[in-house]
Amino acid sequence: MDAVYAAGSLPIAADDRATKVMATRLTIFGFVTIDEVQADGTVRRLRPSEAFHASTAYPWRVSKPSGRYRLADDWPESDRELFAALQA
Repeated sequence: MDAVYAAGSLPIAADDRATKVMATRLTIFGFVTIDEVQADGTVRRLRPSEAFHASTAYPWRVSKPSGRYRLADDWPESDRELFAALQA
């Protein structure tokens, strides 16, 4: 986590299962965000539940979150309802 906060982001190799497990735990508590780097170079933000079930097929970029309770605009309404109390 110190390396991520110092550098702003940290790449994780696709097959680095131990680091991915730790990053998943940190994202559950909101300390970091995880982007999955696709084969074409595009990135896709992973929700904590997606990161937990993600495979080792793609590398990740772990980043410092931009805000404490930032919600992505493309999240389904069902996920947004989970954080309704935090936005009030």
